[in-house]
Amino acid sequence: MGILIIDDDARYGAWLSAHVGAVLPDAQVEFIDIPEFERRRGELTYRDRDALLLAMNFGDGPDDAAAEGLDWLRRLRDHTQLPPIIAIAQGGNELTAVRAIRLGASDYLPKRLLTPARLGTAIKIALRAVERRRAADRVRKAEAPPPTRGAARTGPGGRARLPRNLVPRYAILDVLGESDRAVVYLATSFELDALVALKVTRIDDADDAGAAAHRPFAHEYEAISAIHDPAIIDIYDYGIHDGLEYLAMEYFPRGDLKARLQHPMAPAEALDYVRRIARALEVVHAAGLVHRDLKPPNVMLREDDSIVLIDFGLARPMRGDSTTTRTGMLRGSPYYMSPEQAQGATLDARSDLYSLGIVLFEMLTGRKPFTGASAIEVLQRHVSAPIPQLPAALAHLQPLIDRLLAKAPAQRYASAAELIAALDAVTGGAPEGTAAAIPAEPVACAAML
Repeated sequence: MGILIIDDDARYGAWLSAHVGAVLPDAQVEFIDIPEFERRRGELTYRDRDALLLAMNFGDGPDDAAAEGLDWLRRLRDHTQLPPIIAIAQGGNELTAVRAIRLGASDYLPKRLLTPARLGTAIKIALRAVERRRAADRVRKAEAPPPTRGAARTGPGGRARLPRNLVPRYAILDVLGESDRAVVYLATSFELDALVALKVTRIDDADDAGAAAHRPFAHEYEAISAIHDPAIIDIYDYGIHDGLEYLAMEYFPRGDLKARLQHPMAPAEALDYVRRIARALEVVHAAGLVHRDLKPPNVMLREDDSIVLIDFGLARPMRGDSTTTRTGMLRGSPYYMSPEQAQGATLDARSDLYSLGIVLFEMLTGRKPFTGASAIEVLQRHVSAPIPQLPAALAHLQPLIDRLLAKAPAQRYASAAELIAALDAVTGGAPEGTAAAIPAEPVACAAML
């Protein structure tokens, strides 16, 4: 669970963080001041945080000009995506408490009366409320049909419904994710007697279903089927049925690296993830492929915290014609593209290592190194903007970032193995899952797109 504490008093914020950790040992607690909350509140939602603890002055009554806590609750009232807000009130009285609850606070706890038990109860009530909202989201997603190029399938009264017999031998249970091209369902495989992730897209009836260009999953199936390694997703089944193309794949209930990054991560943990991703890339590159779409949502986590690379739909052979464009289209995520990928040039393993450098920078700082008002602007910054600098506390890791994010491929690490050797030198050769020689202070990470 993720708990965010907002308070301008760093000492009290640290005290509050310690008490949250005492009553909820598994919680990931982040502390920020009010200006930082002002900057980030638009990106904070109940989908990636479980509760906000708003520690502020609530004055001597509802009409007190110093009651900034009430003013903030008024400002946040229309932000319907925020997680439950627990008011930790300096000052205030019974009237203030009533006003705070009416303004949307899930609970009101006077600082002078706060105890660990009372705090734990308030947070647990908030957690139940946010889980109900998430469950409602899952129901709404489950009722959505797969993407089509015509009218959506609907049930009685025009309401969208969850497809039950979409693909033979699979029972659809839930929606895990969707885009304009495909839907990924949680499904039961009758043959495997196990849960799978079933990715489905619709093929236009006018298309030639036998043409590879019209079968977007066929290439992904062929690429992954050629690689047998625990760090690469397992594909169980591929086929076409009733105008639908589908892939049945390994299911990861723990989620992806993007979800993990909603909570603080120590530098040692970030480097450990990079080492494991680099080992997975070593397998991909040894198979003669460039992944071309490495980003946190494409790094899944197993229950033992091992990583698995997924989504090889853009993977291509590592040879002279491995460019990023076809018929003028640029595919991939602009935030993670190498300069040569942004320019439509030939790619090799060093392009994936650049993308891994972007992921590392984001894990360490909580922000993307290159942003812009449009995709084109982001791509231009990959090509020409200076490599950003890490905070002073992480300056010893800047050489890693400089090599990984070098504009020219020749200036980067030549291979995943070379990167792993560099990581070993920084960490003192610590094995995966350890934190030797790396500062362990957690760094708050914002949600990534």
